[in-house]
Amino acid sequence: MKITSLIGCAMMLAALAGCQKDEQGVGPAQKAGAKLDQAGDSVGESLKANVDKAEEAGKKITDAAKATGDKIEEATVDASKGLDQATENVGKKVEQAGEKIQESARK
Repeated sequence: MKITSLIGCAMMLAALAGCQKDEQGVGPAQKAGAKLDQAGDSVGESLKANVDKAEEAGKKITDAAKATGDKIEEATVDASKGLDQATENVGKKVEQAGEKIQESARK
């Protein structure tokens, strides 16, 4: 019984030695917890940075799409004005041709 008691005490002392705090009063579990917290913070910061980059890219895409839409609208307005001008020019030419035909018919 003495041997088993001595072995039991030695095991408890070894277990307690593994849980002892260092000079700053921090134990192994606290150290491991602190490292996990640091890793979690690092991952969180990395995710936030990536989300920020994605939001910025989304904003740029939205701005580019709006600018493209504005340019298309301007081009459509310009084309419409050009078409109106062309129609007016064709109308004038047809009118002039009609006048020439009438003058030729009178002679």
